[in-house]
Amino acid sequence: MRFPLSDKTPRTLRTRLVLLAALMLFVELALIRWLGANVLYLAYFSNVVLLGSFLGIGLGFMRAGRSDIPLLPWAPLALAVVIVSAKYLAPSVGVAGGDLIFFGLDTSGPPRELVLPVVFLSVAAVMACIGDGVARTFAQLANLDAYNFDLVGSILGVAGFTLLSFLHGDPVIWGVLAAVAFVVLVAPRTLASGVLVAAPLLIIVGLLGAESFEDDTVWTPYYKTHAEPIGDTGGVIAEVNGLPTWYQYRAVDNTIYETVYERMSRDTPGDVLIIGAGSGNDVSVALNRGATRIDAVEIDAHLLELGRRHPDRPYDDPRVATHVEDGRAFIENTERTWDVILLALPDSLTLLQGQSSVRLESYLFTSDAVEAYRDHLKSDGVFAMYNYYREPWLVQRYAGTLEQTFGTAPCVSIADGTILSVLVASSEPTSLACPDRDQFARSGDTPAAVPDDRPFPYLRTRTVPAFYLVAIALMLAVSLLAVRLVGGPLRHMRPFADLFFMGVAFLLLETKNVVQFALLFGTTWLVNALVFLGVLVSVLIAVIVSKRVRISNLAALYVALLVSVAVAWLVPGSALLELTPIVRFVVAVVVAFTPIFLANMVFAQRFRDTADSTAAFGANLIGSMVGGLLEYTSLVLGYRSLLLIVAVVYGLAFLTGRRSLGVGHPA
Repeated sequence: MRFPLSDKTPRTLRTRLVLLAALMLFVELALIRWLGANVLYLAYFSNVVLLGSFLGIGLGFMRAGRSDIPLLPWAPLALAVVIVSAKYLAPSVGVAGGDLIFFGLDTSGPPRELVLPVVFLSVAAVMACIGDGVARTFAQLANLDAYNFDLVGSILGVAGFTLLSFLHGDPVIWGVLAAVAFVVLVAPRTLASGVLVAAPLLIIVGLLGAESFEDDTVWTPYYKTHAEPIGDTGGVIAEVNGLPTWYQYRAVDNTIYETVYERMSRDTPGDVLIIGAGSGNDVSVALNRGATRIDAVEIDAHLLELGRRHPDRPYDDPRVATHVEDGRAFIENTERTWDVILLALPDSLTLLQGQSSVRLESYLFTSDAVEAYRDHLKSDGVFAMYNYYREPWLVQRYAGTLEQTFGTAPCVSIADGTILSVLVASSEPTSLACPDRDQFARSGDTPAAVPDDRPFPYLRTRTVPAFYLVAIALMLAVSLLAVRLVGGPLRHMRPFADLFFMGVAFLLLETKNVVQFALLFGTTWLVNALVFLGVLVSVLIAVIVSKRVRISNLAALYVALLVSVAVAWLVPGSALLELTPIVRFVVAVVVAFTPIFLANMVFAQRFRDTADSTAAFGANLIGSMVGGLLEYTSLVLGYRSLLLIVAVVYGLAFLTGRRSLGVGHPA
């Protein structure tokens, strides 16, 4: 459906579309960050917010073509309801379970199978209102022209939020920027419409302002952190997303940290690499033990700054070199070797920014990672790791991985009356001083090691946990009902089945690229943001080319797309890790972004002449939401196998879209 042309000039419409698209992506990313910090444990499921966003935007596009009543003025109210509810109802997502481990305390309250769909729908409602506004402007421009400027706005929204993340921008800044954009774009002309927009925005800015000015609270690019002084010791307790994450202790007589060194036969540690060094505790103990040099790696710069408040002031010692970087990336990008490599209680309590279900530290615990640690140890070097692992089977998995990699049984020490486990391994058995009671003995039910392709150490077996299946089923059922109510009979979407399938495949491709680059260059917020921006830029380039070039043989373009997907499948990430960083980057960009470019060349050629651009684009967005749900198959198949699903889905897009593309039919 094409909306009647307004009295606005094309330039005005394009500017408005850019602002609307920027607001839409900005609000989406802000919701992912803010809800993850305020709904306890939602950070483990932030892709639920992403999927709700896709559904909402898709519904907004579908509704805009079927109703003359705009929803954009209602977006501030919908957003205020979400923020007030999360702030005052204090919902939480239960994390109990023995076959899938979440590092946190169990929570009481509604079942997670209920909480996750409610969050999903709440976000969808907000994004549907904004998506409706985008669609109404979108439909007043030529299809590819509209898509072009929608992408420009999306890039600006992502880049703006990325910049604020880098600057540790507080939520009140997000709220003020969004409020200004809403007022400008809605432009209320009556008292009633003004109150509808202004009142919710004042509530939003007020609540976010009160939260932003809490003492010793900083919003890092990963999460909300809060530091609480520990008595008069000079140290602090660091809270991450509302949960205590680490405490600072003095080095002297600290049995928790001493166990690592008591299991080594060497008198002094020598050169030490500590991954997850933030608190300073492990650095302080290593210095006290006589380390000659320490490389302290911490992924979050602010947590490292909090570590400098440690009462022993270990980071002031000239023997300590600090590195703000992902631990796996640091190892892969250096030729140095150490006497001791220590994984010091790493756990991020978060996901990548809504693009994947991979936890930040996942690539630290794969069998490939352990091989990298072994290769960066000196001949008699020692590797150690410790944490509150929650379940005995996880300790068994890690111990079995160490035995498999180092060729000798590791030493596994479990503190009496606690769930704290310390694992120490070496290729040279004489480097260990392990009591007989702590010698690891593999059992028949020791879970297998996990590779980089399936980096889910906290999942006991290759399966999709039942609660995920229930939540997915509920979200799919609600989505089908919402699409039916908003978009009308589902048969009306049949002409856009190919665009639906292209949305499914595109989201899976994007997910694969995010996790691939996380492995190759570090699981950091910056890498994730750059990949997301790279995807949008690739799509934009495809649209710009398609505006100037009409390709008649789309069958050949589909063949090229499937070939590029096959190449991406044939080149595993582990092979790229062997390349130098620059060559690795070039090859990774070509392999990852060629399918995205070609897929969007196909999409743009198909979308160019679509009569009902809002319904077509909505179908594509709904497909993206379904693709996000299919991401969970990676828990069983691994991420590389997602490319096989992508190939099948693009094949379905070709088969269902042949008539629209003119393939196999006379012009």
